[in-house]
Amino acid sequence: MHLLVDISAHGFGHLAQTAPVLDALASLLPTLRLTVRSALPRDQLARRIGAGFAHVPEARDFGFVMRNAVDIDHAASAQRYREFHAAWPQRVAAEAAWLRRHRVDALLSNVAYLPLAAAAEAGIPAAGLCSLNWADLFAHYFGAEPWAGIIHAQILAAYNASKGFLRVTPGLPMAGVTQRHDIGPIAHIGRPDRAGLAQRLDLKESERWVLLAMGGMDFRLPVQDWPPTPGLNWLVPGEWKIRRDDIRAADPAGLEFSDLLASVDAVVTKPGYGTFVEAACSGIPILYLQRDDWPETPCLTAWLAVHARAAVLTREQLLAGDFAEVLQGLWRAPAPAVPVANGADEAARQLVKALELA
Repeated sequence: MHLLVDISAHGFGHLAQTAPVLDALASLLPTLRLTVRSALPRDQLARRIGAGFAHVPEARDFGFVMRNAVDIDHAASAQRYREFHAAWPQRVAAEAAWLRRHRVDALLSNVAYLPLAAAAEAGIPAAGLCSLNWADLFAHYFGAEPWAGIIHAQILAAYNASKGFLRVTPGLPMAGVTQRHDIGPIAHIGRPDRAGLAQRLDLKESERWVLLAMGGMDFRLPVQDWPPTPGLNWLVPGEWKIRRDDIRAADPAGLEFSDLLASVDAVVTKPGYGTFVEAACSGIPILYLQRDDWPETPCLTAWLAVHARAAVLTREQLLAGDFAEVLQGLWRAPAPAVPVANGADEAARQLVKALELA
């Protein structure tokens, strides 16, 4: 049985959701042949996906054209959607031919919709998996445009052509997705190792470590200009190339992000599924950038309010590094019980049945 899995490269959250499901599937079906189609680099995929897989380095969605990790280029995104749907039936037919040519028996998408439409045309069982979908996000930003109605209908029809859409908790309501099935949170829980990390990064275990993780897209923070706080250290992407006594590159070779996240005292991030849920499930306090224009934000932050110590920062606060007191407040707050990440096993069981994998 050959399963093709499409994983969006629009941030790291799509991979964070999908990888635990693929590992759960591999445990249930050791002989399953797995192909991952994604614009994410193979080594990044392999760090998350424990099961063996072939890689097709291509993308079947683009989500939105981004200026950085949080700002959408609306004009460029609108143009991309119009171009992508200009000859929609022909595009679907070409994708269906691709699936047949590669002898795909079943398909899972997080969260491209073209493969779902093509799988339906080719008679291949397919399912979606995500906390969001591009139909709802497209409607949020472009639904009032006179050209958007047909495109939105085509996107929604593609999702509804699947054998089911597994809506991951927390996620958008997805009222228009008729094949929706709710499942629990999905997270790869890291192994905390303060002693090992302190030695590796030349840190003191007794001090505070705060990870800056903006979700796999460019959003460089001017941390070198932030006022130092005694006993507080910042862990930042190595590509930022910042040298200061209280700043460390957080991504040396071989260090798993989930293990790093589980070992720090707090994380600063943007609203997004992967870091939010993994941090909450590891009991790590979360500071997140205010992003009121992103439709997923209310769903994610409402869930955090129940399951994590979390607080919001304005862009001005974040860029100035003006949130030491907010951090102290999170550390003083009582920690809620960590949520149970049971969604991957739920998804695997449902997919075996829906996609006729066994």
